[in-house]
Amino acid sequence: MTQQLDQHTSTLVSVRWHEDTLELLDQRVLPGQIDYLKLTEVLHVWHGIHDLVVRGAPAIGIAAAYGVVLGTLNKQYADRNQWLNQVITDAEYLATARPTAVNLFWALDRMKLKAKALAESTCPIHDLSAELLLEAKAIHLEDEEVCRSIGEHALGLFHDGMGVLTHCNAGGLATARYGTALAPMYLAKERGINLKVYADETRPVLQGARLTAFELQQAGVDVTLICDNMAAMVMQKGLVQAVIVGTDRVAANGDVANKIGTYGLAVLAKAHNIPFYVACPVSTIDMDTPNGELIPIEERHESEITEAFGTRTAPSGIKVYNPAFDVTPNDYVTAIITEHGILKPPFHISLKELTTKLQHKP
Repeated sequence: MTQQLDQHTSTLVSVRWHEDTLELLDQRVLPGQIDYLKLTEVLHVWHGIHDLVVRGAPAIGIAAAYGVVLGTLNKQYADRNQWLNQVITDAEYLATARPTAVNLFWALDRMKLKAKALAESTCPIHDLSAELLLEAKAIHLEDEEVCRSIGEHALGLFHDGMGVLTHCNAGGLATARYGTALAPMYLAKERGINLKVYADETRPVLQGARLTAFELQQAGVDVTLICDNMAAMVMQKGLVQAVIVGTDRVAANGDVANKIGTYGLAVLAKAHNIPFYVACPVSTIDMDTPNGELIPIEERHESEITEAFGTRTAPSGIKVYNPAFDVTPNDYVTAIITEHGILKPPFHISLKELTTKLQHKP
């Protein structure tokens, strides 16, 4: 068992690369244990993503990028095409690990594009993997910078003493550092702005209880844990003045897919006239998916609902429906916060303007 603390944020690092090995913080056993799994094969990375060792859209993308590199190491290649085929094969395999988080596919596409460019370059064949690793490390570093920028933009929406509700985990454990929805909370702490954070436990896997409450408490943020079905009362009593969540995919019209239970929070927020914010990097925006109805929703094993920490809590043979995500329609979303600024409705226009601008950026 090892423990690796980020010296800047005092939060645990979810993904790291060390001596040709991908190390993933096993988030399945937090907060009781702090274990890092050392992965050296693509198969292990696939299971690390699929089995929730690593979770959170940006962190999944980072892990997959490193996984592509792992697949090229310690092998002999007859030529560049054989090396490139290895990259493409492994990337396509890793893409099957989870269907909803678009960052997974974004990172893998970026790695394939880099690999194709390297294969067509004059780079010596024995250096191709080392150069590909630099791309994975760039994705990792960029995510840290992106998350801080998201936090800077979001922070202006909050003020000292404000109550803020969040769902699932969109913090440092889900990204390279800072997180998306939790980024303004970390920056607020750094600057002496006191936010009162309420964290949903997030059934059925309890990411809010095990991860969000844990990492915010470790950072000294004022955090209160509540059950998911307490959110309405917390809003009714005026304890929160804003809701902020992350997302695994934003459709072209501004519909957002996030952890199951997010849609219910958005409906509650609208009923109580509370702004509902979504924080995400631009890489989470999927302009090729017109609306939320077309976002694939992952369904997970029934045991996540019928068992709790190894103990059966439901009748044997009971039918179970266990979608991991739901889709919040865009008209429940007050704003989408990216590293490039805050987008407001109508989202089909603001999202298109931003992505078009970035496509033409030199």
